[in-house]
Amino acid sequence: MDPNAWIIVMTVFVIIAAIALCIQAGMLFGMYRATRSLQDRVMPLLPKVESLVESARTTVDHSRLQLAEMTGKANEILDSTKAQMRKVEEVIGDATSRAKVQMERVEMVMDDTLSRTHETVVALNSGILKPLREINGIAVGIKTAFAHLSRGNRPNVAEATSDEEMFI
Repeated sequence: MDPNAWIIVMTVFVIIAAIALCIQAGMLFGMYRATRSLQDRVMPLLPKVESLVESARTTVDHSRLQLAEMTGKANEILDSTKAQMRKVEEVIGDATSRAKVQMERVEMVMDDTLSRTHETVVALNSGILKPLREINGIAVGIKTAFAHLSRGNRPNVAEATSDEEMFI
């Protein structure tokens, strides 16, 4: 290629590069202006944000203290509840064991009462009712003997027939 052609090609590329640099400079200036306008809008808000951040910081610190206090109290309550539950379990266990012992005693007393009642009934039956029955039997026999002796020698025909019909 001819050296003049190279110079022309180089000149064209240098002009293109210069145009590109000018465009970049224009865009950089636009970015500067946009940043500057954004900064102008943000600057009035900065003191408010700083006070809000400080307020949030104090609130968080205060909340931390309250949370620590509440956690401590909750732990105390849980410990107290555990101790009370242990006591309740001991009382229930003691009451259960005592109730079992009392139930066994009641069962023994009931068995003893029933056996004594049975012995009393047997003693009453053999000691009082048996002799009363024997006396009653003797009395009925004596009554029948007197009735038979007072009736006479022979029964009349109607009575004899009636007695025979009863046995048939």
